[in-house]
Amino acid sequence: MINYEENIEVRGARVHNLKNIDVTIPREKLVVITGLSGSGKSSLAFDTIYAEGQRRYIETFSAYARQFLGGLERPDVDKIDGLSPVIAIEQKTTSKSPRSTVGTITEVYDFLRLLFARAGDAYSFNTGEMMVSYSDEQIKRLIVEAYDGKKISVLAPIVKSRKGHYRELFEQIGKQGFVKVRVDGAIVDITKGMKVDRYKTHDIEIVIDRLKVGQGQDFDKRLSETINTAMYSGDNVLMVLEEGKKTPRYFSRDLMCPSSGISYPTPEPNTFSFNSPKGMCPSCNGLGHVYEVNENKIFPNKKVSIRAGGIAPLGAYKKSWAFKQLETIGQRYGFSMDSTIAQISDEGLNVILNGGKESFSVNSKTLGVKREYRIDYEGISNFIKSQFQEANSTSIKRWAKEYMDKVTCPNCHGARLRKESLYFKIDGKNIAELAHMDIAELANFFAHFEQKMEGNQKKIAEEIVKEIRTRIQFLLDVGLDYLSLNRSSKSLSGGEAQRIRLATQIGSQLVGVLYILDEPSIGLHQRDNERLIQSLASLRDIGNSVIVVEHDRDMIEAADHVIDIGPRAGKHGGEIISQGPPGELVSHQTLTADYISGAKGIRVPENRRKGTGKKLVLSGCTGNNLKNVTVEFPLGKMIGVTGVSGSGKSTLINETLYPIMNAHYFNGVKTPMPYKKIKGLEHIDKVIDINQSPIGRTPRSNPATYTGVFSEIRSLFSKTTEATIRGYKPGRFSFNVQGGRCETCQGGGLKVIEMNFLPDVFVECETCNGKRFNRETLEIRYKGKSIADVLEMTMDEAVGFFENIPKIHRKLKTIVDVGLGYISLGQQSTTLSGGEAQRVKLATELSKRDTGNTFYILDEPTTGLHFEDIRVLMEVLDKLVDKGNTVLVIEHNMDVIKMVDHIIDIGYEGGRGGGMVVAKGTPEQVSKDTKSYTAKFLRNELEQAKENLAKAF
Repeated sequence: MINYEENIEVRGARVHNLKNIDVTIPREKLVVITGLSGSGKSSLAFDTIYAEGQRRYIETFSAYARQFLGGLERPDVDKIDGLSPVIAIEQKTTSKSPRSTVGTITEVYDFLRLLFARAGDAYSFNTGEMMVSYSDEQIKRLIVEAYDGKKISVLAPIVKSRKGHYRELFEQIGKQGFVKVRVDGAIVDITKGMKVDRYKTHDIEIVIDRLKVGQGQDFDKRLSETINTAMYSGDNVLMVLEEGKKTPRYFSRDLMCPSSGISYPTPEPNTFSFNSPKGMCPSCNGLGHVYEVNENKIFPNKKVSIRAGGIAPLGAYKKSWAFKQLETIGQRYGFSMDSTIAQISDEGLNVILNGGKESFSVNSKTLGVKREYRIDYEGISNFIKSQFQEANSTSIKRWAKEYMDKVTCPNCHGARLRKESLYFKIDGKNIAELAHMDIAELANFFAHFEQKMEGNQKKIAEEIVKEIRTRIQFLLDVGLDYLSLNRSSKSLSGGEAQRIRLATQIGSQLVGVLYILDEPSIGLHQRDNERLIQSLASLRDIGNSVIVVEHDRDMIEAADHVIDIGPRAGKHGGEIISQGPPGELVSHQTLTADYISGAKGIRVPENRRKGTGKKLVLSGCTGNNLKNVTVEFPLGKMIGVTGVSGSGKSTLINETLYPIMNAHYFNGVKTPMPYKKIKGLEHIDKVIDINQSPIGRTPRSNPATYTGVFSEIRSLFSKTTEATIRGYKPGRFSFNVQGGRCETCQGGGLKVIEMNFLPDVFVECETCNGKRFNRETLEIRYKGKSIADVLEMTMDEAVGFFENIPKIHRKLKTIVDVGLGYISLGQQSTTLSGGEAQRVKLATELSKRDTGNTFYILDEPTTGLHFEDIRVLMEVLDKLVDKGNTVLVIEHNMDVIKMVDHIIDIGYEGGRGGGMVVAKGTPEQVSKDTKSYTAKFLRNELEQAKENLAKAF
């Protein structure tokens, strides 16, 4: 056994807000780092330990290789000892490409492709027979056995059922020295200038050789040469025709159907990839869906005339070329601009939609002469299609998309692969059918797989199946049994994506590695927490060190060692306030300890709100796995939507309810999932959705720009007397555009000095000393402070400073209310922690004027938040509900669920076992339910809260 050092020793860490701390982390243990959001947990785990591990790894490359990788900056730390290779599993969501699926991220699909390419059976798509392929020796043997003593012709097929006169082809064949060809079943001599009927379909084969089958060395040699030549000319296929017979027999080096002669190329793994031209379905390019023009969207109301705008893409009548064309078509098909759509004949509508070319003449009654007209019209439907496929501008594409529907590809029916790839089967199933199963079903399919295989196939498949099985098992272990391999990765929640990466890592079975995870329990129901903790423990037990940045109580209690960073957040944090086994945590006087021991807690409200008595009723939802659900949302309350991962919460709220409301109040364009009807929208006047998408993380974005408060501050500065005299506009005070910014560093405040082979060095810009603006701009002051001074203020200071400017004060006040008083206005977004970014986003949305009838939708707002941060957040949400607004929270966190007024629990399981409303009512009513998983944990939580309350009194 290698004798590692016992601990990872970090000495003098000063990254971000860490205050020169020393910390000892035991190796091969499950270590949890906890503390308030923004206290410096990620700075220690990711920006110090992970960054240093990564840097040392890159140091091992040659100087030549390093210049392509870009050096990694050395974290600000004196030294780290006992560091092993580091793998970080962060929350940064997976790729948003429509081509990335669960199967491709976990690599299970790659193994399936290999399995089908090496051990799949091919079937003909014409006859359904099993395909065969032969080597040259086998072909020789078969010919001798079947035609012994008979006369045969060996043919090489070159044209199969295609039109053309083929004059050049015959010339070319003649030049190669062949004298006969078989055209449409008849053998003829090649003559000069020979050609066939251009408009009929033909089959043409070259007669390579005519011979009598016998024995002996000479014949053997001749037959081998003939087969070789025929294979070369016929693209690996040859035909043997017995004299006097009509039907030839096919032989091929590739896979081939014995009766119809169609052949497939030799299967490769990328024959089954929907991202490779070899495997993708040609009509949808491997995406599984296409966009079709919807006639009902072009003629939304058939009772309206063309003049009044009956053709939606063209709008009301105006003097334009398109309407002139329509008038011409009208003269031909007997309608005018005042005819309604319903009055136009089917032929006329067909020309309007699909276009047409024709000339016709009309007798003019007034002049008594004939007038000639020509129609040359592309058709609205074709125009929309061509714009959608070829336009460069996004807005034109969006316009075209309004008249189109996303439909399953008619060729591959959503399987994403070309026809040939789908006719390779294993145990009667093709690869698309396997990708469509959920992981639990797939595990069953591979459970007794060896018994279904025999011979060579069994040998080939053995290793591949072993890999597939272990990977599927890890996905089951982290609670993802409800996903299927073809589920697009952009539809995964942050927690799901992170757990998929975790499963992929566990699958690699590495030993002696340091894993650092960032809140793996996000989006995971308490029920599945056990499984997740088991997975992490198994990583530790095979000899890895695991560091988890986490706020979850179960995770903290299951750890071997807990490090608590605090005491507060931001510049008031960054120190180690306690460390040791979780049992000792309670003896320290820290916020985390108080919440875990129950000395502090998030109080359960004594009475639940009655609400306004009005409600929103959404009925007949059938999107994804929802089973025709009808849900009532009582207004004026705080509503919690709960349920295990994958049960259908996001489908119901984010995919169905929000798009309907958004379309109703703000003309949103996203199509909701299928539902029957919704009642009660008139009781609300706007909807605000706060989802999980991360805020823009660029060095130029900061809390002031993200919340929009910076624009107000800039206009305030441009209204000061001095700025008005100088004629400065708000743009003068932006560090992103020319004019007011320092041009040396282009408003960045830092300059990058590129060092070859070494990491780039950032130095303060010597012209503006890191202030980002030029001298003239900084001369403008408001209450004695320049714009650069304002950006350096913390939120707490700024709230007092801008007290008299309501627009600015309101936004800053909200940021302070959610507990972010310590961050500065100009702090780069890249340096915000996950929980801080989440709350900046919350504050931005919550600072919008509420009307007393606003409907807020929050998707897991507690991501990255400590118990104390959750308490502060709940106070903000309570204030909103007390004003009469409705707040709907999708959440797994029991501290939030026990606070809401009305719970809607969806279950019972994830995936196809979910999609029903299991329980609804106040937390007290739901906790009595016997079948709901949420109820079980809620019961414990409410009892615990009662005990803590009794202790406190």
